[in-house]
Amino acid sequence: MTALGHHLLAEFSGCDAASLADLELVTTAMLQAATASGATIVTHSFHHFSPHGVSGAVIIAESHLAIHTWPEHGFAAVDFFTCGHVDMEQGLAVLKKAFGATGETRLELERGPLRALSPR
Repeated sequence: MTALGHHLLAEFSGCDAASLADLELVTTAMLQAATASGATIVTHSFHHFSPHGVSGAVIIAESHLAIHTWPEHGFAAVDFFTCGHVDMEQGLAVLKKAFGATGETRLELERGPLRALSPR
């Protein structure tokens, strides 16, 4: 292990606007993504904004999976942070399919790099 955690920021573009505006669909997709990644779901909370957009998070024993959607732009920002052994690739594949995304960009970060931390 080289870090305490890994943080993956994914941006999905070209998404189906109706899917990104659907609170139930977004909630279901996020829970399925967490399950597909092998994460242990602790709880979740999602909110539909007026006139559109959904934000929410799945709290997992390994950390969290969060999303913010902009249906009017066909865009979703996903934040997957884990300090355990989960398959983030599998989780993101579920979301990309659920939202019909045609584009994707990613940024992966190490959180708490062990080379920079000293034990207490």
